[in-house]
Amino acid sequence: MATITDVCRLAGVSKATVSRVLNNTGQVKESTRAQVYKAIQELNYRPNGLAQALATQRSNTIGLILSDFNGNFFGDLLKQAAQSVELAGKHLIVTDGHDNPEREIVAINMLVDRCCDAIVLYSRFIPEDKLMELIDELPIPLVVMNRQLPKAPERCIVFAQQEAAHAAVTHLLELGHRNIACITARMQTPTAQARLQGYRDALADYGIPYNPNLVAHGQNLIPSGYTACQELLRSGNPFSALFSCTDNMAEGAYRALSEAGLKIPDDVSVFGIDNELMAAFMTPSLSTVNIPVVDMTKAAIEQVIRLANGEEAYAIPLFHGELVLRESAIPYHAG
Repeated sequence: MATITDVCRLAGVSKATVSRVLNNTGQVKESTRAQVYKAIQELNYRPNGLAQALATQRSNTIGLILSDFNGNFFGDLLKQAAQSVELAGKHLIVTDGHDNPEREIVAINMLVDRCCDAIVLYSRFIPEDKLMELIDELPIPLVVMNRQLPKAPERCIVFAQQEAAHAAVTHLLELGHRNIACITARMQTPTAQARLQGYRDALADYGIPYNPNLVAHGQNLIPSGYTACQELLRSGNPFSALFSCTDNMAEGAYRALSEAGLKIPDDVSVFGIDNELMAAFMTPSLSTVNIPVVDMTKAAIEQVIRLANGEEAYAIPLFHGELVLRESAIPYHAG
């Protein structure tokens, strides 16, 4: 395998000159540049990317940290990130934060050590003050998805979670439902808290008092939707509609309602959030709220590249959901 020394010898120039040509830095005569490129081609020389990154502190890579890899949401996010980074002529390094704030910080430090030019972080749990500390102290730009950072609006990509939940529950209310149950997501997260607040706000708009007996806490996944719905049914509090804070938990709730002899939507209307791929193929198909994950990811990658290039970056406008009305929610009728 050819080395940089071989290139220097064949081109008749110093290592410093070859380095300037490879990194496109400093002044090099065009004739000398052509000489170096000719030697590289003849020797089939491939520069050591890691060595170059260590020397220049630039690796032409973007780091991406996901909270986990489960579900179509993260699949779509990853696919768009890869496309956007490739379009920018860069490379993507992806790692998993294991939905754990300590592991996410370890992942951030690993990507810094790998000389990534910038990092996009999708986080549910790292406290806001810690995110601000990371933004201030890291040697490379950090853009955060899924979290609102009022002190650094140009560093966050935010979806209007509360608004989306409010819209879903308002639609059920407009259909005439008044006893609307709710299965929350993991309440330790700002996302779950915002979605529950949206549910409460919609009820308040219609003068309906919040009833904690109509709320069961889930853990985002299908089995927790099943057990949470069973809990609601056992409580004996009647409900004609169910708002699930994720589509996955709605799928679990479908099974619990069916086992209880209840038909969807005749006995219970169901509404979710996320517009997971399977929502359209459930029986009946699930009404939900679409999250523009592709547009959000594209915005995150473009913003972090702007920051990595030293360009001025402004706050990205809030992203909004869109109701996707299917078969699982119908007007209320007394049974």
